[in-house]
Amino acid sequence: MASFQDIFSSVWSIAVAIFFLGASIFVHELGHFLAARWRGMKVERFSIGFGPKIFGWFGRDGVEYRVAWFPFGGYVMLPQMANLGAIEGEAKTDVSKLPPVSYRSKVITLSAGAFFNILFAIVLSIVIWAIGQQVAVEEQSNVISSVLATVKTSDGKTVQSPAAAAGIKPGDSVLAVDGDSVATFSDIYQGVILGSGRDKDNNPRVTLTIKRGEEKPFDVDVTPVYVDRGRDQFRDIGISLAGKIVIAAVTADSAAAAAGLKTGDIFTHIDGDPIQTTATVAEHIARTKGKQVIISYVRDGVAGTVTLTPRLTTNPDTQASAYLLGVVLTPSLTFVTSHVAPWAQVIKVVTDRWKTYVSLVSPHSDIGLNKMSGPVGIVTAISNIAKFDFMDVLVFVVLINVSLAIFNMLPIPVLDGGHIMFATIEKLRGRPLPPRFIMTTQSVFMLLLIMMMIYVTFFDVRRIIPQSKPVPTSAAQQAPAAQQQQQTTPAPVK
Repeated sequence: MASFQDIFSSVWSIAVAIFFLGASIFVHELGHFLAARWRGMKVERFSIGFGPKIFGWFGRDGVEYRVAWFPFGGYVMLPQMANLGAIEGEAKTDVSKLPPVSYRSKVITLSAGAFFNILFAIVLSIVIWAIGQQVAVEEQSNVISSVLATVKTSDGKTVQSPAAAAGIKPGDSVLAVDGDSVATFSDIYQGVILGSGRDKDNNPRVTLTIKRGEEKPFDVDVTPVYVDRGRDQFRDIGISLAGKIVIAAVTADSAAAAAGLKTGDIFTHIDGDPIQTTATVAEHIARTKGKQVIISYVRDGVAGTVTLTPRLTTNPDTQASAYLLGVVLTPSLTFVTSHVAPWAQVIKVVTDRWKTYVSLVSPHSDIGLNKMSGPVGIVTAISNIAKFDFMDVLVFVVLINVSLAIFNMLPIPVLDGGHIMFATIEKLRGRPLPPRFIMTTQSVFMLLLIMMMIYVTFFDVRRIIPQSKPVPTSAAQQAPAAQQQQQTTPAPVK
């Protein structure tokens, strides 16, 4: 039974998630609202959410402020801009009695939402820069520290690691993935996942530009496999971060206990081979089939070695037998406080988001709408992060706001970019577009957008439901926490 502390932690983290998602939508709509007032336009309604209102009130300025039932975004009703009665409800203002809106005012007002999201992202980035964010030292490098020997694929097969098969070695520096320069492990990891390369047989293909020692940089073609990450499948090449491998627990009456190994000991070598991951130990013991092994370790800064013989142990649940040391190993990364310049944070997110959208529309990539997240997924992601590190919440909210800005400026009817597109066409043709055409187009695309959000939400909910089988360990699971979040499709706000 969950303790009061666990329940409180869950409720608090969900409240934090809802607050920041709502704040991001509010900031976007506030941009439209303030720009419209500045340009002298009539504002009839300010709504967070679509559909019937949950509650609302009229301000002294005559504007109706409301919170509606469908949290897919929000809107500011501007009768002079367009008749969107099918989406926002019918306006009460007689538009014919209001002055026309200039093209400049339309563009300023429509762009203000995205502009305010970027401002909000910059403000949060300044906070992150001032306080600092905890980052793994091992992640802040493009040097491959660990190449797995094998990888378990989504279909349950254990195959040779694609990186090992391609001849990639620990210590190699990755300069680029498919021609895009990389600086960190996260960049490499994301480049592989978002890649759209294919070989002549339509198998996934990624090209890494490698720098090895004093050799000239050279390209290596790698054929990724698909691995499970939760309920989704992603490309993986079998590389991982190599942190310290620490004993989390020692089983009583085991070979490790008899040899004197203790919780907190750091494994460094097995039979003289460096231990890069927890899988390194398991794979070595499986190969030696119960023969004696020599473990090198560090305890309280003092190095030591121990010789022990793995014991054949039977799992009472599966009745499967294997040679085991009797320890639970866990990777431990070295964290430091990083102060990244605000503009560098925002530029990085903009670049990453753009790559995600390009991958989304590419027919050769594996990133589809089923891998994206809507409001449910965003709230879930933020609430999970909030349980561990509040600064990482701010980092994720920066991502959400940049995503909102980019997404809403796409030239798609219903979105801000679509409105700007219509206004630009009207400016070029010298007369308004037919109202019936605009209404029909807006209604069709709004229906498509709602269908997309329902589709995305289905997969969000599916990810939340616990799996009946364990998720296999792969390089994807060993990636940094910030890279474990699903790609996000922000709510359509206007």
